[in-house]
Amino acid sequence: MIEEKPFVYVVDDDLSVRKALDRLLRAAGHGVKTFSSALEFLDYKPVDAPACLVLDIRMPAFNGLDLQDHLAKREDSFPIVFITGHGTVPMSVRAMKAGAVDFLQKPFGDTDLLSVVGQAIEKDRESRRHRKEIRDLRQRLATLTPREHEVFAHVVAGMLNKQIAFALGTVEKTIKVHRARVMAKMGAESVADLVRFAEKLGIRSTPGQTQRHP
Repeated sequence: MIEEKPFVYVVDDDLSVRKALDRLLRAAGHGVKTFSSALEFLDYKPVDAPACLVLDIRMPAFNGLDLQDHLAKREDSFPIVFITGHGTVPMSVRAMKAGAVDFLQKPFGDTDLLSVVGQAIEKDRESRRHRKEIRDLRQRLATLTPREHEVFAHVVAGMLNKQIAFALGTVEKTIKVHRARVMAKMGAESVADLVRFAEKLGIRSTPGQTQRHP
């Protein structure tokens, strides 16, 4: 599957800024969609591609920081590059602490913006890979039987087959069968793979149960 080209969403209430950024970003090879307000952006369904948000911090009604707070609640939120002509130190500190990639003061150089946008898109590309991996692992985990869940937990806790058999009141041969099925269903080639998967899924390696962190 060929990945769509990166997309940049520009939210700024200044038409001249939107037009200038649209030209610059398209010339750099990005897909671009501009919005005159944060609320207009929230009504839009983003394309399925690596993306970032170039966001003016000072806008009427619903400002850039408000939008950042709102998007932070979503699992698929985008990296944000803030731009402003009237920013303050407290604003920039708040934005960066909340995860903004950068905070650029207008007027800024084209090269500076394109560099930061590139970093933001790469950050989103990595986040998308991670979210896909977690979705795939959850789907695999859902195929395990209750007994296989138990064996999984014991294996990632570092227990040997004979120890697991004793803990579960069965024989070692049966545990070997369950263990092989767990490995196959989870797509693991080694115990190290299973441990890594458990960590990514937030599963505690507690013998006898597979609990996810809330």
